[in-house]
Amino acid sequence: MAGFQCVRCGEDNPRLERPPLRNELGERVHREICQRCWDQWLRYQTALINHYGLDVRERPAREFLMANMEAFLFGSG
Repeated sequence: MAGFQCVRCGEDNPRLERPPLRNELGERVHREICQRCWDQWLRYQTALINHYGLDVRERPAREFLMANMEAFLFGSG
């Protein structure tokens, strides 16, 4: 897909092909975050899961990851 200016890195990189999540945050990521920054998040998310021993089947773990995703990608949350 055509490049666009990512709000995280400020660079003109390819965007994600589709929203990574089926919610409002996933739509925002698709609109504003490039594939490179998303890949960086996925590596960081794996590190968080391993470091804290998170079970992503549990709601508190998913909420923790969503909050960290928002902070990592948008500097908020």
